[in-house]
Amino acid sequence: MQTASSSCRTARYSEPVTPAELSAALRAALEAAVAAGAVSLDPADLPETVHVERPRQREHGDWATNVALQLAKKAGTAPRAVAEAIAAQLAGMPGVAKVDVAGPGFLNITLEAAAAGELARTIVEAGEAYGSSSSIAGEKINLEFVSANPTGPLHIGGVRWAAVGDALARLLQACGAEVTREYYFNDHGAQIDRFARSLLARAKGEEAPEDGYGGQYIEDIAQQVIADAEAAGEPTPLSLPDEEAQEVFRARGVELMFGEIKQKLHGFRVDFDVYFHEDSVHESGAVERAVERLRELGHIFEEGGAVWLRTTAFGDDKDRVIIKSDGEAAYFAGDLAYYLNKRERGFDRAIIMLGADHHGYVGRMMAMCAAFGDEPWKNLEILIGQMVNLLKDGEPVRMSKRAGTIVTMDDLVDAVGVDAARYALTRSSVDQSIDLDLDLLAKRSNDNPVFYVQYAHARTAGVARNAAEMGVRREDGFDPSLLDHETESVLLGKLGDFGRVVEQAATLREPHRVARYLEDLAGAFHKWYDAKRYVLPQGDKEVTDVHRSRLWLVEATRQVLANGLGLLGVSAPERM
Repeated sequence: MQTASSSCRTARYSEPVTPAELSAALRAALEAAVAAGAVSLDPADLPETVHVERPRQREHGDWATNVALQLAKKAGTAPRAVAEAIAAQLAGMPGVAKVDVAGPGFLNITLEAAAAGELARTIVEAGEAYGSSSSIAGEKINLEFVSANPTGPLHIGGVRWAAVGDALARLLQACGAEVTREYYFNDHGAQIDRFARSLLARAKGEEAPEDGYGGQYIEDIAQQVIADAEAAGEPTPLSLPDEEAQEVFRARGVELMFGEIKQKLHGFRVDFDVYFHEDSVHESGAVERAVERLRELGHIFEEGGAVWLRTTAFGDDKDRVIIKSDGEAAYFAGDLAYYLNKRERGFDRAIIMLGADHHGYVGRMMAMCAAFGDEPWKNLEILIGQMVNLLKDGEPVRMSKRAGTIVTMDDLVDAVGVDAARYALTRSSVDQSIDLDLDLLAKRSNDNPVFYVQYAHARTAGVARNAAEMGVRREDGFDPSLLDHETESVLLGKLGDFGRVVEQAATLREPHRVARYLEDLAGAFHKWYDAKRYVLPQGDKEVTDVHRSRLWLVEATRQVLANGLGLLGVSAPERM
C-alpha cells in the first residue's frame, strides 16, 4: 500500500462547530443587532442562551432557531424584522454558508462543509468528556432509588428503577452535579415481622403464614440460617423458644436477603454510595427532632391523643398523623425524619423514585417539604414509574421459578443479559408501562434496539482496525471540507446534537432520550456507511485525504456511541 503525502489542512477553525458554539455566535449577533439599533431591546432582555435545533427537513439547513419569534413582542416589531437583523449580523461570519429567514421569523442556518466537518475533530479530541457540561455544577443531589424491602428477590419493577436510576445518576453527573446514590433499607415495620415468621415456619416444615412470604427462596434462606449457626457452633434457631428463634431468623434472614440484593445489583452494574437504614431514624431520635422542628414552625397540632402535621395547609387532601394515640410513630413520621436528615447532610435536592402504587403518596410528601420551609419539586422531587411486563413466546411471564409469586431480576438477566436488560428498561419513559419481548431482546438482529446500537459501535471499531492495517492514520491530516456528502451532513448534525440531548435528558429526568438518540445516530451512521461503502482505500489504491477525513468521522461516531451507551450503563463492544 502506497501512502500519498498529505497536503491536508490541519489548522483549527474558529467558526462555530458545535451547537453550543453556534448558540454563542447567535447571541453575539443578537447583541450586535441591538447595539446597532436594528433591534429595539434592552440588553437585559436578551436570553442567556439562544437555543438551536436540527430542522426536520434537511433542505432547511443545518440548524434553526426561533429566537426572533421569542423576542419580537418585547422588541415591538414583527418577528421577521428581528430575524432579518440577526441574519444581517451573521452574514459573512466564518463557517456560515447561508442564513435564511423562513416563515413568520425562523432562522435557518447552513454551515460551510469545513465548519460542519470540524466537529469530528472536536469530538475525537474531547473523548469521553464530549457531551458533558457544567450546567448544574455544584449542585448536591441525593438520588434514592430501588429501596426494595429485604424480604425477597428484586422484582421486575425494582429492576426498572435500578436501570433508570443509575442512568439518571450518570446523566446528572455528566452535567456537573455531585450525586449520591442512596438505597433506603427498609428494616423497620410489619413486613420484616412477616418475613421472620415465614422463615421460622418453613424451617419447622410448616406452611408460611397467610400474610407471609412464599417461594423457594424462603426455604433456602431458612436452611442457610440454620447451617450458619451449626457451622459457627451455636445453638440452632429451632432449639430456641419461638420468640427468640424468630428474632434470629429476622436478623440473619434480612442480612442474607439484603446481601443477595446488593450482589445482584452489583452484577447489574448498580452500586450505591449510601445504604440508609430505616430503623436508624427511629432509634436515633431523628423522628422526635423532626416533629420538634415542625412544631417550632407552627405546623403540629394534637387531637384525639395523637400528634398531627397540618399538611392541608400545603395542598394535601387531609392532615396526617405523625404519632399515634398509643405513642407509636406512624409510618409517615419516618419520612419526615429521613427527608430532614437528607437536607441536614447538605443535599440541595432530594430525588425519590417510587413505584406506581405510591402515586397517592406524592401530595403528602410535597406538603411535608413545604412545611419544612422548602420548595416542592425543587428541593424534593418524586418520580413515579409504571409497570413492566415480560413476554415470552408472545405470552406474559407470570412468575419466577425461585420467588414463586413475582418476576425477578434473574428472570430478565438470565434471558437476555445485562446489556439488553438495562437498555430495554431505559429506552421508554418511566411514566409508561412497558412490555419487554424476551425473544426480541435475545435476537442478534436490527429489530433488537440494543443490538442495532451496539453493532454500530462494533462497526466503527472494525473500520478503525482495518484502517490501522492499511496505514490510514488520523494523525497524518484532516480536511473537514471533504465531509460534504448529504449523509455526512446528517451524521455530523446528529453527532453535534449529543450534548443537548444529554442536558435535556438530565433536566427532564428522562434517560430514555439518550437511548432514542443513540438509535437515530446508529441509523445515520449505517446510512452513511452504506452510501460511502469504500470508507477506506480498496486494493492497491493510495491513501488520500478523503480516507483520513472519513476516519475522523468514524472515530467521532464511535466516541459518541460509546459515551451514550456508557450513560445508560451499557457496554460498547468492539466486535459482535
